[in-house]
Amino acid sequence: MNQSTNWILVIPLFLLLVFSVENCTDSNAQSNINGSAEIDIQRKVKDLMSKLTLEDKVGEMTQLSIDVISKGSPFNLSEPHTLDTEKLKKVIVDLRVGSIMNVGGHAYDREHWEQIITKVQKMAMEEKESGIPVLYGIDAIHGANYTHSSVLFPQQIGMAATWNTDLVRKIGEITAYETRASGIPWNFSPILDLGRDPRWPRLWETFGEDVYLASQMGKSLIEGYQGDSISGKRKVAACMKHFLGYSCTVSGKDRTQAWIPERQLQEYFVPTFQTAIYAGAKTVMINSGEMNGIPVHCNPKILKDLLRDQMGFKGLAVTDWEDVAYLASRHKVAKNNKDAIRLAINAGIDMAMVPVDTRFPILLKELVEEGLVPLSRINEAVERILTLKFELGLFENPYFNYDDYEEFGSFENIEIAYQAALESQTLLKNDNKTLPLSKNKKVLVTGLTSNSITALNGGWSRTWQGAEEKYHTDGKPTILGAIESKIGKENVIYESEKDLRRVKAAATKADVAIVCIGEMPYAEKSGDIDDLDLTKNHIDLVKTVAITGTPVIIVLAEGRPRIFREAEPLAKAVLMSYLPGNEGGRAVADILFGDYNPNGKLSITYPRYSNSLLPYDHKHTDRFNRDYSWKGYNPQWGFGHGLSYTTFKYSDLKLNPEILTDLEPITISIVVTNTGNRDGKEVVQLYVSDKVASITPPVKRLRGFKKIDLKIGESKTVVFNIDADDIAFVGIENQWITEPGVFGIQIKDLRSNFEYKTKN
Repeated sequence: MNQSTNWILVIPLFLLLVFSVENCTDSNAQSNINGSAEIDIQRKVKDLMSKLTLEDKVGEMTQLSIDVISKGSPFNLSEPHTLDTEKLKKVIVDLRVGSIMNVGGHAYDREHWEQIITKVQKMAMEEKESGIPVLYGIDAIHGANYTHSSVLFPQQIGMAATWNTDLVRKIGEITAYETRASGIPWNFSPILDLGRDPRWPRLWETFGEDVYLASQMGKSLIEGYQGDSISGKRKVAACMKHFLGYSCTVSGKDRTQAWIPERQLQEYFVPTFQTAIYAGAKTVMINSGEMNGIPVHCNPKILKDLLRDQMGFKGLAVTDWEDVAYLASRHKVAKNNKDAIRLAINAGIDMAMVPVDTRFPILLKELVEEGLVPLSRINEAVERILTLKFELGLFENPYFNYDDYEEFGSFENIEIAYQAALESQTLLKNDNKTLPLSKNKKVLVTGLTSNSITALNGGWSRTWQGAEEKYHTDGKPTILGAIESKIGKENVIYESEKDLRRVKAAATKADVAIVCIGEMPYAEKSGDIDDLDLTKNHIDLVKTVAITGTPVIIVLAEGRPRIFREAEPLAKAVLMSYLPGNEGGRAVADILFGDYNPNGKLSITYPRYSNSLLPYDHKHTDRFNRDYSWKGYNPQWGFGHGLSYTTFKYSDLKLNPEILTDLEPITISIVVTNTGNRDGKEVVQLYVSDKVASITPPVKRLRGFKKIDLKIGESKTVVFNIDADDIAFVGIENQWITEPGVFGIQIKDLRSNFEYKTKN
């Protein structure tokens, strides 16, 4: 973006509504308690700051990986993992480092985490002169994934497919509890980048492509993580990531450049973070990449003018992995590491995830002494760090009591993960009611992802890349294992996809073939691809089975929508499983054999062609086809799509009134009836279209959704409220506006219009 651009825009009022009024109506008593606690913390921070040396302060701003304090060398630690007391003393006592993060290679059991956290905190509070506890952080992005026997939930793309905010909030609560049960109070989650490019390898870490859905899901997860207070033993501090524009790269590859005009940045990429700030998110992690030619880690227009002044964020800003040093080594905007530190800290970074270079606090101290980084910037950052430590209660309770967490890995927590896996499953195709299957069928199961628990969990699962089976929880069924348990091993033929001749022969003996294709685990840069199409071996596998005449059911276990248009017509049914977590195997089996009625909906657009990657809220001209028709938008399946084993009728769409003003919202109601022969859940989706606008409007935008449960024959009236701020957009002057005019309403196949008029 242009450095001279005025970033201080009016915060859109509709985001306050996204946050929801009910969360802003705490009792006066609770407000007084919170206010009193905040004043007390401010007093404690001020008092402590007056006692700190410059060495203490720059140490607090340093975050190192556990590799630096462990026996062995970084990324090649000794096994079994052990802390190195001398290294720990150097880091905590000599360098006065304020934060440790990460896991040494693979997940630990809770007993080992207890040993680590206790030893680190004792060193900090008993031998470091300031006595300030360490702030430990971890990537617990779908459960406490770096602790053995913790519950692993669907990845965020699957959470979004549930369209169930209450369920996502519960996931957040359990994740916070089990992360704190590991002694860790800071969670680098949720990811609030929009997943609008299916090429991007971190798409599965997002809540999908839509601003409103991702905002609601992010808010719910943060509420689960943090609750009303993060000082208790059941809560953690959330970390919004990655601010800002990280997912919108030109190449579709991780940590590469993005070009995002200011208007699009404000309308599409700011709102998820703004909603999270309103929800009280305590920390933020900065985008590793560069935007419009400027690395975000050294851009004060983003880190100060936008994040602080416009959006009102008061919390701690931490870098991503080694991103300060990368300003010199990758981005080439700094002369050396010291110059990179100067740029990043002056731009607004509070804490640097170094993560293995212990020179950071030494160089930062030199910069302050040389007058290149003002002491006021240091004090500002350290005050934010100390405030978070006080809010987390670390000064009073730096350790965790192992016996306080009896619910860790409990049956009840596992059942929530199971429910989330069930509700995430999205039935994309079901010709002639092929599904559900009868349990007396002879079934062939094959495919790369059919017998792998790592394929169901994806990256950030027990290890960073998630690919090592030996670190995963014992006894969790794969798709194959769950199907064998469901219908009996004697009714299942399993063949590896590596031998197509054996697969073909087995298919002739089966009544139906379940072909599991998709992706094996990856995380971040290692997931970069040059071709969005599924690899040829997957397509050949489907063709091999289909040629026998045996009905094919495709199960997609994948983190992004890999294109398979050649294979799709050969399948009678297609089930999108995403990355459903440890309970994903039995969830898939329950859907396939009818023990659960699917109700997931796509949180992304599933493309048909690699050169047609339009999101659902594209512009009208994007539909203009080469034959001069308006059929240019032709995905495999659209955003919000998902089938059920029952049927739902939508009727009686009503608007009251039909004219919207600044003073009077409109109420939209619709009746939904279960007209099938099974109980089921349905996601009612409200879309609004601006008929004419000064900025070319999208074809439609999601403006509301509600998930309802309907018994056979039951009807429910679903109500939405829309006011002027709900239909606002960023206009020509880069300000949020709502223009008078006619707007279209769409719920399922029912449509209506309303008019917006201003009243002075």
